[in-house]
Amino acid sequence: MQVKVAVQTNDASKNKQRSQFAHEIATASKFFGPDPTANPRLADLIVKAKKNGFAKQSIEAAIARGQGKSATGAALEPLTIEAILPGNIGAVIDCETDSRAQTLQKLRMIIKRHGGAASPSSYLFKKVGRTIFEQKESMDAEGVLETALEAGVLDVQDDADGRVVAISEPNETRAVGETISKALGMEISSSEIVYVPEAETVVHLQDGEAAANIAKFVEDMHAEDSTIQGVYMNIARGEVEEDAWEEVLSKVNV
Repeated sequence: MQVKVAVQTNDASKNKQRSQFAHEIATASKFFGPDPTANPRLADLIVKAKKNGFAKQSIEAAIARGQGKSATGAALEPLTIEAILPGNIGAVIDCETDSRAQTLQKLRMIIKRHGGAASPSSYLFKKVGRTIFEQKESMDAEGVLETALEAGVLDVQDDADGRVVAISEPNETRAVGETISKALGMEISSSEIVYVPEAETVVHLQDGEAAANIAKFVEDMHAEDSTIQGVYMNIARGEVEEDAWEEVLSKVNV
């Protein structure tokens, strides 16, 4: 049992790391260009990603996505799929795809296979912009507050890794990130539109089985379709063991 738990924890950590690299590389490409020779931030991320076993193909796909293209060069367009899963859990799946019909068909089949239904769920969430900045010595949420407020943020906080997180209106996400970055010399780690569950709608997971079902659902979706950029659910840890919850967090954008 201890070996199994250790393996699950390690897998969750690797999944989280891969997802973080993909987001950061795409963000660096989006803000500062796809050429690592002219983009020091991107060059640094590529080196780190390779050292941690992030596949060359995945790196190239993340760079292309930052430019709004697929790995083959086709233009990507956003696609959002909403669903209600067993236990009245709301899910919002954000994709960037060059084939809307194919992506819809694949993901709706998986939703149905897991006992869910394609149904409106975005009303359970608040849509906001979230910009995460790389750690900078002696710089925390309090230290950037004045600049952040002038940039138009709704909220600014420190995350568990000590990074500053700025929350903004969706249409001001890029401007907020660029303003704070230039004013304070802080590098942008990721910048995206996210769905934050409304407090009164949050579903607390009751046991490990519920957590495992959610992890398996998201795992199956990613295995079937590579266009998924984020899976948001209105869930909280509840009675679930820490290791099982970490596995969920490695797959779901909570």
